[in-house]
Amino acid sequence: MSDLLVIQELLDFLGKSPTPFHAVQQVTEQLLKAGYVRLDEKQSWQLAPEGKYFTTRNDSSLIAFHTGRHDPTEAGIRMMGAHTDSPALKVKPSPVTINKGYLQLAVEVYGGVLLNPWFDRDLSLAGRVSYKTNDGILKNALIDFRTPIAIIPSLAIHLDRTQNESKKINPQTDLPPILAQVSNSENFSFESLLKDQINDDALAEVLDWELFFYDTQLPAEVGLNKEFIASARLDNLLSCFIGLQSFINSDASQPALIVFNDHEEVGSASASGADGPFLKQVLERWIGDSAETFVQTISRSLMISVDNAHGVHPNFASWHEPDHQPILNSGPVIKINANQRYASNSTSQALFRHICQQVNVPVQVFVVRSDLACGSTIGPITATNLGVNTVDVGVATFAMHSIRETAGAKDPLLLLKALQHFFNSSSISA
Repeated sequence: MSDLLVIQELLDFLGKSPTPFHAVQQVTEQLLKAGYVRLDEKQSWQLAPEGKYFTTRNDSSLIAFHTGRHDPTEAGIRMMGAHTDSPALKVKPSPVTINKGYLQLAVEVYGGVLLNPWFDRDLSLAGRVSYKTNDGILKNALIDFRTPIAIIPSLAIHLDRTQNESKKINPQTDLPPILAQVSNSENFSFESLLKDQINDDALAEVLDWELFFYDTQLPAEVGLNKEFIASARLDNLLSCFIGLQSFINSDASQPALIVFNDHEEVGSASASGADGPFLKQVLERWIGDSAETFVQTISRSLMISVDNAHGVHPNFASWHEPDHQPILNSGPVIKINANQRYASNSTSQALFRHICQQVNVPVQVFVVRSDLACGSTIGPITATNLGVNTVDVGVATFAMHSIRETAGAKDPLLLLKALQHFFNSSSISA
């Protein structure tokens, strides 16, 4: 696949994945096309040597693996992890309000959202709807309105001239998007609106939903020389897409796995999150539940946790540690934290550096300023739950957790090159 095609397909993937459910749907389609067999967690698994498999949980998390030509107990497993969720505004269970003749939906903040950029954007709505059919069968459907159906207007500067000096946002009162003008006596049904989005003639009743607002502006190449990419959800769907491409385009000779967890942005504590049992249960079904076999395999394995890193912003460089300032388009970033907010250690860092050296991929390092708090990833959680040697890396990014983030156009290609070599590598232990 050419470099230009990789970037274009990345942008397409981002645009078609407004929610974790849609992202997993996109990944599923690509895995099936590449010959991977879907496994049902409720059924017995019969795994074959050199087999290619995947399974999903909650429609929002996914694990794919190929068994390879070697015994994982001897060869270890090459693991790459990322997350499917991004900070967003999530629709509440009873959301409809009519105020001053405007139809609005109540929302709650999902994750560490940078709220200011959500104002004055063309918003749409997407997610999963659960419903009952005429026969009493419960089903789920993914919906996406696609077109702009809502907006959160700013307050005019004339009414509050302090906004440019200090703007405090109240998530309860300031964020409900406006969808329409209606009469106060009009009986609006949100459930009927959702029914119109579901293509099922047998639909009888909408029972529940998990819906998120998102910006309809399409992902794009930006810059005089198109050296940047700008999009919603670069954190962390960029990592999911590049991890997927490196995985399905590897030679599949080695035991290898990718895991894309939901709920990282809210702590990972769920059945489908990294702090849940999903990955360990899949590994036990693959390599067996013998404690000795499991520990032998994990001790020879390596997890590369891939999540975006903070690129140094030229207007705000003082917010970075002086000697650890990642530059966009300068290669993947190893993320290090003394308090284990990242799982990187000298051994796993050296292994990743060695992998990158073998394919001429430059490496950068990020350490947060000592007087600032540090974010985290699925890396420390996975390392804690499995005992697997782990390194946290990522692509340098501007405006992380904004409604629109920016990354370098070269970095996804460099990360792809490193990860594909990792999946093909015959040795992953020090």
